[in-house]
Amino acid sequence: MTNLRRLDLNLLVTLDVLLSEHNVTRAAERLHYSQPSVSVHLARLREIFDDPLLLPGPRGMRPTARAESLRGPLRDALAALELAVAPEHPFDPAVATDTWRIGATDYSESTVLLPALAGLRQAAPGTRVAVVEMVPANLVRQAEHGDIDLAFHTTEGSPASLHRLPLFTEHYVLVGRAGHPRLKRKPTLAQFCALEHVIVSPDGGGFFGVTDEALAAAGLSRCVALSVPHFLYVAAVVASTDLVAMLPARLVADNPALQVMDAPIDVPGYEMSMLWHERVHRDPAHQWLRQAIVASLPAA
Repeated sequence: MTNLRRLDLNLLVTLDVLLSEHNVTRAAERLHYSQPSVSVHLARLREIFDDPLLLPGPRGMRPTARAESLRGPLRDALAALELAVAPEHPFDPAVATDTWRIGATDYSESTVLLPALAGLRQAAPGTRVAVVEMVPANLVRQAEHGDIDLAFHTTEGSPASLHRLPLFTEHYVLVGRAGHPRLKRKPTLAQFCALEHVIVSPDGGGFFGVTDEALAAAGLSRCVALSVPHFLYVAAVVASTDLVAMLPARLVADNPALQVMDAPIDVPGYEMSMLWHERVHRDPAHQWLRQAIVASLPAA
C-alpha cells in the first residue's frame, strides 16, 4: 500500500499518455500541461516505481520492461475509473450536442453514412459528424486516441483489438455507361478481357486487383487503362466514357447513368464492418449512434 499512497490520479494519467506517445512534448499537448510539468511528473513516477520507465531512443523515448508491464493494467484501471465516475443518465438525441468523428473511405461514405444522415439530422439535430480520412495502418491508434469514434472497414483485415459489428456483404458487378455499345448483353470472358477497364487502387497507381487475381487463376488478363484512388471518381469516369469497371454493387445501385450486369467471372466479395474502441463501447451516445447507423442500412 505504500506505493499506492504515494500516487495520485494525475500521475497515473500522465504515465498512461507517456506510454502511448513516447514523447514528453506530445504528451504535454494531449494533457494540456506544460512540458516542464510532464517532466516533473515523470521524475516523480520514476522515484515511486524505482525505474526509469522511459529511456531516450532514436525515435523518441522507449519504455522499459517495467513500463511495458504497466501499460495494459494501467489502461484498464483508468478506463474502469472513468466508467465508475461517469454520470449515469440516458442519452437523449433530441437535445444532444455531441460531435462524432468517423473514419471512412468514399465507398463507406456513400454506402453507410449517406443512408444514415437524414435520420441522424432528424433525430439528433444538435449533433455534428466529422468524416475523417481512415488510414488502415493507423486505425487502432486513431481509435485509442479519440481521433475517431467509429470506423468502417472490411471485416478481413480489421484489427482484432477493436469491437466489430458486420454490416453487410458486398459483391462486385460489371459497370459501364448506359447504352454502352459493347454491353448490350453480358459479355463473354474473352470480350470482358478485351474491354478497357478502370481500376480503384487505394494505395495509388496500381493496375492489379481482385478481378485480376481471379483472371490470373484462369490464365487470363484484362486491359486496365486507368488507375484511380477513389471509387466515386470511377463511377463518373465510367458514366462519361467507354471504359468499364468492376465496382461494389451498392455503390452503383439505381444509377440511371450506368448499366450494371454480372461479370462473366466470379470475383470474391467482402464483408463490411463497423469498428470502435473499448473506450466508447458502453457510452450511451455512442451506442445510440451505432444503432441508428445499423437501422438506416438499406436491404441488400
